[in-house]
Amino acid sequence: MSNNTLTSRVENDRVLVLEREFDAPRELVFTMFKDSEHLKQWWGPRGWELPVCNVDFRPGGVWHYCMKCADRGQGEYFGMESWGKGVYKEIIEPEKIIYVDSFSDPEGNTNEDMPSTTNILEFIDLGGRTKLINRAEYDSAESLKTVTDMGVIEGITETWDRLEEAIQKVK
Repeated sequence: MSNNTLTSRVENDRVLVLEREFDAPRELVFTMFKDSEHLKQWWGPRGWELPVCNVDFRPGGVWHYCMKCADRGQGEYFGMESWGKGVYKEIIEPEKIIYVDSFSDPEGNTNEDMPSTTNILEFIDLGGRTKLINRAEYDSAESLKTVTDMGVIEGITETWDRLEEAIQKVK
């Protein structure tokens, strides 16, 4: 039985582990994370678009992006922008991506008032399918609670659903 549903668990009070299988080869799933044109198709929860997505995919490179709510049905969120900045620490293609993700402003300055996340993404080859494991490490249990209260698990669930849909379009 395939497991296309997201599972989540917390380790050591400050690490959020998210897992899901995708019905696509590992190389393709990995590519969806490194190319801005692919990321624009799926990054963010439903109803949100990525009008800005600049990717310098190399260790030390920066991914600067803006998520914007384009869904009038989301009420007060409609038109809202959320800027983020990822800094790539390690890339082993097509097995692993490690990056630090922070809230930022349109100029790319990190918002120090919000928690940053060290994301360790592992792409596991299941022979035509791929298991994706994202270990999101926070500096404290409080930081993890902050993002959990903001709905990070629901957001990632929708985002990875959109990733599966985007993969099926390019497969």
